[in-house]
Amino acid sequence: MLDNPRSPRVRAVAKLAKKGARSETGLFLLEGPQAVAEALLFSPQLVVELYATPTALERYTDIAQTAVDAGVDVEFVSEQVLEVMSDTVTPQGFIAVCHQFPTAVKDIFAAGPRLIAILEEVRDPGNAGTIIRAADAAGADAVILTGRSVDLYNPKVVRSTTGSLFHLPVAVEATLADVKLRAVEAGLQILAADIKGDDLLEVRSSGLLKAPTAWLFGNEARGLTDDDLKLADRAVSVPIYGRAESMNLATAASVCLYESAFAQHS
Repeated sequence: MLDNPRSPRVRAVAKLAKKGARSETGLFLLEGPQAVAEALLFSPQLVVELYATPTALERYTDIAQTAVDAGVDVEFVSEQVLEVMSDTVTPQGFIAVCHQFPTAVKDIFAAGPRLIAILEEVRDPGNAGTIIRAADAAGADAVILTGRSVDLYNPKVVRSTTGSLFHLPVAVEATLADVKLRAVEAGLQILAADIKGDDLLEVRSSGLLKAPTAWLFGNEARGLTDDDLKLADRAVSVPIYGRAESMNLATAASVCLYESAFAQHS
């Protein structure tokens, strides 16, 4: 068992909470039983190291068996070591070190997608991760993060995806102008989620949502700039019927993605 919280290995894992260490090594942290299970099921080749407390492995025997089946060794660590490695206040017994695996933008569009989420300057890790999870649930083909958005492998982003990161292609460091050109070439319309846009119900009634679509979501505080909106084919707003001043970005994105999914699957 690895029980020295000051050992070089433990420190190296803990450093992956920082972007500099992730950029230097090409690795990232994966925490919690759900995320680890998804990685082992869908992309075991990406798992470099897998750590667990004896208590956690005894509780989640299915993860232990999945690791064995995938040929991934599990190393026992003490609770104290896991706390040092983890980016969370209350670790959930499992931590994996994985290779980063972004998808190239050109490959996403070459696959003939029908539904994509584009994140432009989305800075909140929880929002970014939740949108990836919602896109996965809605059956979207991919998610694209522009270079001005949060780091995909930020531990909070990874946790918020709850494993969906391993279910669909995600591109990073894209430019919105390049994405626009590739979307046009691939036959996708770009719909921008914007508070000043057309009512989503009107857009749904027009039948527009049945077409292959790339939804564009902007910054949590400022939204999309005028230049960003010019790159979209149409701006669409999610109506608010109650007294709420606004809607959380990830919630609005979930509504938009599901409206497209409903239309495309009907």
